[in-house]
Amino acid sequence: MSHASETEGAPGGGTLESRGLEPVPDAERTGRVRELFPTWVAANISVLLLTMGAGLIVFNGLNFWQVLVVAVAAPVLSYGIVGLVSLAGKRGGAPGMALSRAVFGQRGNLFPGALIWVARWGWETVNAVTGAYAVLTVLDLLFGVRSNTFLIVVTLLAFVSCTFLVSGLGINALRVCSTWSTYLFGAFSVLVLGHLVADTDWSAVFVEPAGSTEMLVAGIGTVAAGGISWVPSGPDFTRYLPRTASSKAVVGSTVGGAGIVVLPMVLMGAVMAVSTPDLASAQDPVSFIGELLPRWISVPYLVIALIGMLLINSMSMYSAGFTAQTLGIRVPRAAAVSVNAVISLVFGFLLMVVATSFIGSFISFLTLLAVAFSAWIGVFGVDMLRRGTYDAEALMDTTRTSAYWYRGGFAWQAMTAWGVALATGLLFTRVDWFAGPLASSWTGRNGLGWAATIVVAGVLYAVLPRDRARRAPAAVAGESAEARETVSI
Repeated sequence: MSHASETEGAPGGGTLESRGLEPVPDAERTGRVRELFPTWVAANISVLLLTMGAGLIVFNGLNFWQVLVVAVAAPVLSYGIVGLVSLAGKRGGAPGMALSRAVFGQRGNLFPGALIWVARWGWETVNAVTGAYAVLTVLDLLFGVRSNTFLIVVTLLAFVSCTFLVSGLGINALRVCSTWSTYLFGAFSVLVLGHLVADTDWSAVFVEPAGSTEMLVAGIGTVAAGGISWVPSGPDFTRYLPRTASSKAVVGSTVGGAGIVVLPMVLMGAVMAVSTPDLASAQDPVSFIGELLPRWISVPYLVIALIGMLLINSMSMYSAGFTAQTLGIRVPRAAAVSVNAVISLVFGFLLMVVATSFIGSFISFLTLLAVAFSAWIGVFGVDMLRRGTYDAEALMDTTRTSAYWYRGGFAWQAMTAWGVALATGLLFTRVDWFAGPLASSWTGRNGLGWAATIVVAGVLYAVLPRDRARRAPAAVAGESAEARETVSI
C-alpha cells in the first residue's frame, strides 16, 4: 500500500492530497478542530434553504415563530448527529465508509456503501442544477442573456468541471475555499438581511396564524434531512485531527458552522414567502433572488452562493471518491470522483430540461436520501459506542485474512439490522411517486421515517449477539501483500 507523503497527504503540506482510504498516521494528524467550522458553513451555503424556508410558510402553514423553531432545531438535531459520528474519524483516521468495514464486514460494507454512493448522485445533481441556475440568473441580470438548452449544457458543464477540480485537489483546497467563502457569504448575507429588515412589511409577517404541531415537526424533519445526508461523510473531514482533539469541540464546531447558515437562510426564505409565495414552488429556485433584491446586492450574493454550492458539491464528491474506493474501484480518489461528475451532468440536464417540478423532485429526493443514510447511521452509531479503536491493517485488508472478515466477509448482525431498518423506514415514507403502507401514521405524516429508521437500526443492532472481530490468520501461501490491498495510489 503506497502512502501519501506528508506534503501531499496531510493538512499543512501541499495543496494536492493523494491519500486514499488508508488511515492517516498519527504523525500526520496536524489538523485543527477550528477548521471544521468553515467546512460546515460551506456545506450549507445553498439558496435551496431559502426555498425550504418559504415552503414552511406556504406548504406547512407555519408562522414566523414556528419557522424560527424549525431553523434552530433542525441543524442542532441533524448536525449534532454529524458531529458525533465525525468522532470516528479522529479515532480511526480513515474516511467514514472505510471505517464502516469494521462494522459490516469487508463484503457486507459493499451494500450500504453502494446505496450511499448512488444516493450521492442525486445530491450532487441537485447542487449542480442549483449552481447552473445561479449562473443563468447572473447572466440574465447582467447581460440580459436568456436561458436555452445550449446554455444549460454549458453552465452545467462549467459548474461540474469546477467541482471536479476542487474535490480532486483534496482536503486542503476544500479548507482554503471554505474559509474564504465563509467570510464572503457572511458579509453579503448581512447586506441581504439589512435589506429585508428595511424593506419587509413586518406587520404582514407577524400576522400569519400558527400552523399545527404536526406540520412543525414535519418541517423540522424536512430541513434536518439535508444535514442527515452528511453523516457518513463526517469522519472524512476529521481523520486528520489528532486523537486528543476535543470531542465536544468537534461536535460544537459542526453544529455551529451549519447552524450559523441554516438559521438565517431559512428565516430569510420564510420572510420572502410572505410577499412572494410562488418562491416555494418555483421551477427555478434561484431567479427569484434577482426579482426580490436590488441588482447591487443580488448579483454578488448569487456569485458567492454559487461558490458555496460549488463547495457543497466538491465536499460531496470528495467523500464519494472514498465511497467508490470502498466498493473496490481500483483507481485514485480523484479519478473515482470523475464517475460522479459525469453522472451529475447527465441527471442535471434531465432535471433542468425534462422535469416539471424542481422543488417537488428535491423534497422527494431529500426524504428518500435521509432514509437510505439513516439505516447506516443507526448501526454505525451503536458500534461507535462499543468500539474503542479501529485496526488500520484490517481496514485495508479485503481478503479473508482480515480481522474484519467475520463470517464470509459479512457481519450478519449489522447487515440484518441495516436491512430491516431500511425496509421499516420506507414503510413510513411518502414522496410524490411512492407511499409506504404506514405513511399515513403519525410518524409518516410528520416526515419522521428517517428517525424511525435510525431507532430501529440502532436498537436491533444493540440487542443482536455481537459478532466480534477475529485475529487475522497467517497470509495464505503464495498471496502477496499487494493482493490483499484494496487501493493503490
